Amino acid sequence: MNNLILFCCAWIFLCTFFTEAKGRPNFILLMGDDHGWAETGYNGHPHLKTPILDEMAKTGLRLDNFYAAHPTCSPTRGSFLTGRHPNRFGTFSPGFSIRSKEITMAHLLAKAGYRCGHFGKWHLGPVKKGSPTNPRAMGFHEYVSHDNFYEMDPPLSRNGGPPEILKGEGSEVTIGETLRFIEETAKKNQPFLAVVWFGSPHEPYSGLPKDLSLYDDLPAEYAKRKVRLTSNKTGRQVSRSLRDVLRERYAEITAMDRAIGHLRDQLKKMSLRDDTVIWYCGDNGSPPSYGRVVTPFRAQKGSIHEGGTRVPGLIEWPAKVKKGRISKVNGVTSDMLPTLCDWAGIELPKRPLDGISLAALLHGKMKTRSKPIGFWGFNSGRASRSGAKPYFTAEQQRGTTPLVKYMADILTRNFRNYHQPPIEEADYGGSRAWLDNQYKLVVHGSSDAKPELYDLRTDPAEKTNLASKQPKVVALMNRQLRDWQSSVLKSLREHDYPKK
Repeated sequence: MNNLILFCCAWIFLCTFFTEAKGRPNFILLMGDDHGWAETGYNGHPHLKTPILDEMAKTGLRLDNFYAAHPTCSPTRGSFLTGRHPNRFGTFSPGFSIRSKEITMAHLLAKAGYRCGHFGKWHLGPVKKGSPTNPRAMGFHEYVSHDNFYEMDPPLSRNGGPPEILKGEGSEVTIGETLRFIEETAKKNQPFLAVVWFGSPHEPYSGLPKDLSLYDDLPAEYAKRKVRLTSNKTGRQVSRSLRDVLRERYAEITAMDRAIGHLRDQLKKMSLRDDTVIWYCGDNGSPPSYGRVVTPFRAQKGSIHEGGTRVPGLIEWPAKVKKGRISKVNGVTSDMLPTLCDWAGIELPKRPLDGISLAALLHGKMKTRSKPIGFWGFNSGRASRSGAKPYFTAEQQRGTTPLVKYMADILTRNFRNYHQPPIEEADYGGSRAWLDNQYKLVVHGSSDAKPELYDLRTDPAEKTNLASKQPKVVALMNRQLRDWQSSVLKSLREHDYPKK
């Protein structure tokens, strides 16, 4: 009798679970590596061929003012997963891992019945088994991932196992693994989250002959310019013709675009397209190796100016977005977790978040942003030099997936994170910015450095400093920035984590 009662209770639970799960959308979150705002066809690039992204921009929700939370990759990835600025958990720059006590979208969605998978570049710690910050430890049920970037025939770890070479173009391989995961999950009648972080178009570059041939006629003037980047043969820095470099870089972007098209086609064949959200963005602005061929913005990867942080942003959800629309509302990668939680009906984690839900954008009901966006390149040198206690052991942070490029004179990527020492005034320094719906406050250097002020509505290239003409705006935004920094530093000191 008792067994019968237990069986009935279990059956009722499962029926309720699947009924609720069925009404929730699936999520596929795509991110290009070093793919800046200007490097798409729909944003007017004179050479690049991105027909799939162009179609998504035409038929879906185009986020013209979308930002990476940081001008470099690892920190942005942490913001993507947590809804928090990366300085809150010590992911200051590439090579710094996430902290294992962070709550990710995968943790939240998995608890709500979603099956969660990660595919491609991880870069938030080693992907090896036993790593406290590998994708499984951070909430994903399954992963086929790399510690850092990758090119052709990528060496990827499957659920923490030894890296295995998967033959093919990097983006196509990544999407192939994603589709396998989706097909398996569909058979289980579960909603899913697939986080897909491409290795492209990060240097060193490569390309399939059919994609390279599309860019054989790049302007001859590019051949006269030289850029420095990594050699695919040696892993060391070399000087090459910009024309040759761009030919390979553009080929990678086109291959990534085509892989996204294949994903969309297969979703349609599986009758999953209408109820699946596809969200594409870049992780930071384009790097120096793109030669600033075309851009309306100031600076590039590594800078808190627009060229370092503004990236492509596209949302496709056929069941909800039936007609293409362009949004000028500011959005950032930290908004992704709150937005997904909103769409899935999930409660937000009880800790400071920097992102907000953009769900109302789907219906055109959101005209301005309710909360400014903070950018901050933290000066991590003091923690590194002060003898601060490492957050993880050196072995836990040692990478295993091989690279083409030498990093710290090795062909793998190792990571670090520290317990932050008590906060000092100097910790408020570093390049930082505060962006509201109109103005952007930019401060470089020490905590008392003079700020710059730009009106992005009329001056997106950040050419005219209005600080002397708008002292009240500067004073207000400076106070807000300082208050936000104090909140971030409190998190960095681990005040948000449950006490043991």
